[in-house]
Amino acid sequence: MRLQFPGTGGFHPNERRHTASLLLPEIGVALDAGSGSFRIGGRLQTRSLDVFLTHAHLDHVCGLTFLLVEMLRGEIFPVRVYGSRETLTAVGAHLLAPELFPVEPDFEWHELTESIALSDESRLTWTSLTHPGGSLGFRMDWPDRSLAYITDTTAPGDYAAFIHGVDVLIHECYFPDDLAEWAAETGHSSASHVAALAKAAQVQRLVLVDVDPQRADDDPIGMDQVRAIFPNTELAEDLMEIEF
Repeated sequence: MRLQFPGTGGFHPNERRHTASLLLPEIGVALDAGSGSFRIGGRLQTRSLDVFLTHAHLDHVCGLTFLLVEMLRGEIFPVRVYGSRETLTAVGAHLLAPELFPVEPDFEWHELTESIALSDESRLTWTSLTHPGGSLGFRMDWPDRSLAYITDTTAPGDYAAFIHGVDVLIHECYFPDDLAEWAAETGHSSASHVAALAKAAQVQRLVLVDVDPQRADDDPIGMDQVRAIFPNTELAEDLMEIEF
């Protein structure tokens, strides 16, 4: 199974990173729809697309509007958007308000249920996370592999059992350790806390996303400190692809 990273940054795009979006092109699943979503159309290997939204903050949903042209051309259809009731209501009422976006895409809206069976024998489950305005973490399980996506929350949180033992953990890491005091204040995570969580949850592989866009250098979070705690860690870059 391939996992692609159309966007790996937080808050706003910079010269190096667009905001959050993950893509499983072979099964037509996207996790979040940040500004990197303009890259989805050319990489999708299915006609339909299922988009699962963690929450309604703009850096995670603005890219829904970028799908309009492919939808109007019939290149991507249907597009099913999943989220909490609060998230779907906010996106429909605000992002897609006619005063902001004059052509409403023909999305299918689906409130998340406890567990969703996808087309390739995988099952998606979710858990609530602590973040201003709320957020969700996702886990996908296949018979022979597993993946979890945790963004916009403060590690370690109370979700270690939810992610326990996954093959790949995609986790936000907005702050380096020297700015850790900002994590709890903003509802984000810092480097060593994420690494310690991955170790405690006995995940196999850790991939970091949602980094501070004020840093466009090679190591915005201090990878040496992270790998000292959890060696099998990598920092995602836009357009990176991994196999799991």
